[in-house]
Amino acid sequence: MQTENKFFEDISKFLNGAAGTVAGMTREAEAGVREKAKEWIGGLEFVSRDEFEAVKAMAAAARDEVDTLKTRIAALEAAGQ
Repeated sequence: MQTENKFFEDISKFLNGAAGTVAGMTREAEAGVREKAKEWIGGLEFVSRDEFEAVKAMAAAARDEVDTLKTRIAALEAAGQ
């Protein structure tokens, strides 16, 4: 009876150790994948939402100014003829 308990105890210890090892390997793999993803995404030169909105506003202002200048040029050309 004592032998059977020792056998199951040894198997239990072995399985617990294996589970711990697998969990550690999983954590290391996840950390490695996260690091590679950060490197890859960092190399793509994404812009932040704030930067995008600022450039969008600048483009809209430039379009408005072009429209105003086109109107002025047309008025000057009409006055010159």
